[in-house]
Amino acid sequence: MKPKTKIKIGDIEIGKGKPLALIAGPCVIETLDHALYMAEEIKKITDSLNIPYIFKSSFDKANRTSIKSFRGPGLEEGLKILESVKQKIGIPITTDFHTPDQASIVGEIVDLVQIPAFLCRQTDMLIEAGKTGKPVNIKKGQFIAPWDIYPAVEKILSTGNNQIAVTERGTTFGYNRLIVDFAGIAYMLKYGLPIIFDGTHSVQLPGGLGNATGGRREMVEPLCLAAVAVGVDAIFLEVHNDPDKAPSDGPNMVPLHDLKALLLKCKKIWESKKNKKEK
Repeated sequence: MKPKTKIKIGDIEIGKGKPLALIAGPCVIETLDHALYMAEEIKKITDSLNIPYIFKSSFDKANRTSIKSFRGPGLEEGLKILESVKQKIGIPITTDFHTPDQASIVGEIVDLVQIPAFLCRQTDMLIEAGKTGKPVNIKKGQFIAPWDIYPAVEKILSTGNNQIAVTERGTTFGYNRLIVDFAGIAYMLKYGLPIIFDGTHSVQLPGGLGNATGGRREMVEPLCLAAVAVGVDAIFLEVHNDPDKAPSDGPNMVPLHDLKALLLKCKKIWESKKNKKEK
């Protein structure tokens, strides 16, 4: 079995021959009202640009730097909030899970199951994600070479699930720094499955603030534009209305008021590539 060249997330298709899509939302679920507000505001922007949109937020940030850091509302409450976003805003949703036993529970609610980067080689995680029957997004770990992620894809394929995407989110380069290898993205595109670029985690400075992760928010735009130029199928962004006060990943999240301008630039590059292929 081979992975599909495009996957269906709710009523949205991502992959070969499909429009550039956006997966976005606040890093962690804060409250129901905040999740609904962010989903609605981002949807207004994507609707105005005719960009397919999937909402993402985490019910638990299990890999926070400090034991004192906010982790989220937890599995039960978090999934209730995500389901409310799906029903009230009318958009597909995705979130990550952290232990194999959570997969089936998460799979009942979300339209796209996400494997966290740090767990991308965990066989039990991948197998249980595949068994949900939902499309699976593997976040490529910072420690994984582009040519070493396909075995993770094969683990999901072994369950009979061939709706798989891989997300690039930077590679460890020394201490507290990530870099993006665009040649690696081009390499992974040869796998034939949808490739997503995570523009906000790629600018993280892991542990860079000592007791928290830092980030270089100003670098999100150039990296996203380059990734679209290389040929990714979707952009993944963590977005917040007030990132400097966000409880998680504030330094690398995109401010809501900057999102439309960024997406417009990405879409122009995507359309330029599409028009060039059609000539």
